[in-house]
Amino acid sequence: MTATGVWADVVGQPAVVAELQAAVASPSAMTHAWLFTGPPGSGRSVAARAFAAALQCPNGGDGTCHECRTVLAGSHADVHRIVPEGLSISAAEVRAIVGTAARAPSRGRWQIVLVEDADRMTEAASNAVLKTLEEPPARAVILLCAPSLHPDDVSVTIRSRCRVVPLRTPTIEAVTEVLVRRDGVDPALASWAAAAAAGHVGRARHLARDESARLARKAVLDIPLSLVSLAACLNAADDLVGTAKEETDKAVSEVDVPETEAVKASLGMGARGPGVAAASRGAGQLKELEKRQKSRATRIGRDSLDRALVDLAAMYRDALVVSSATAASAELTVPLAHPDRRADAVELARRIGADGALRRIDAVLAARTALEQNVKPQIAVEALTVALRLPS
Repeated sequence: MTATGVWADVVGQPAVVAELQAAVASPSAMTHAWLFTGPPGSGRSVAARAFAAALQCPNGGDGTCHECRTVLAGSHADVHRIVPEGLSISAAEVRAIVGTAARAPSRGRWQIVLVEDADRMTEAASNAVLKTLEEPPARAVILLCAPSLHPDDVSVTIRSRCRVVPLRTPTIEAVTEVLVRRDGVDPALASWAAAAAAGHVGRARHLARDESARLARKAVLDIPLSLVSLAACLNAADDLVGTAKEETDKAVSEVDVPETEAVKASLGMGARGPGVAAASRGAGQLKELEKRQKSRATRIGRDSLDRALVDLAAMYRDALVVSSATAASAELTVPLAHPDRRADAVELARRIGADGALRRIDAVLAARTALEQNVKPQIAVEALTVALRLPS
């Protein structure tokens, strides 16, 4: 049964929708703190936003009223979202928002704080949230989103004070259906995108609607069979890092420039008379803005590289699956992460075998860790592609 109202975009999570609808309908099922977990693309923040809308809606989330529309649009006065633009969420950001939770709702039924990517909170930010969870205001609801219950993603003390809502990766069929229904994508393209994205709703939508995304994915998946020499390895590394830089530069040109101009205008920079004194006092604000923009650019670049590395790891995983099935003389029953590149997976399996696939998966995971630890992307990716080189 397809969900309706604010729940329509919560893809492939019928049990989660039923649980949240029960909490909205029955005060006895309600609690002040919720933790949404699930793998990337499962729709953690989408489910949390839908829940926030339903909590504010007098009709339980019909999707048509003013409360639902403003919550989903991010403009509701009593729903406060923390979305990390940079590498982390600072304590100052959290305190500024969480402080509003102590106030009475201005027009809604609850004061709701929604923290997307709560795993990016610094230790001080986590402590600020924990204090609110330990002494919750009467009409406040805290919604946290994190990839897992692992202590690296969310502290045990925070987890113990939340009701956990686990989401799963949606089925390819569910993702296909929402692409066709919501985005008007051709059914054949929607089915391909859903399979290529391995159930990641946002990635599937991006692949279905953007030809450049499809070409970028193809370029990444062409890499494993191209690594026949040291020169090829270094060229592949240059391409990966260059693509991430292009994506970062595009985001900077689209967001940073107008953002900076808006701040300068608000400070009266370029004005004459009294505005000059005000502008001189705004240097600190501009410096803080530049710091946030730099952090955001670093995150965009890392996220772009990380998507490429995840695709590479999945290709070697497919080679491992094919190699294992061949070694056991068994029919392949485990679905491939990149079903449209089956022939490449078969060729990789022939050339590197199961042990070689495992070593290369470990190398990709090590590169992801290195990037998280601030190793320069060029160095980390060059070391990776050399480790992925095909045997002579």
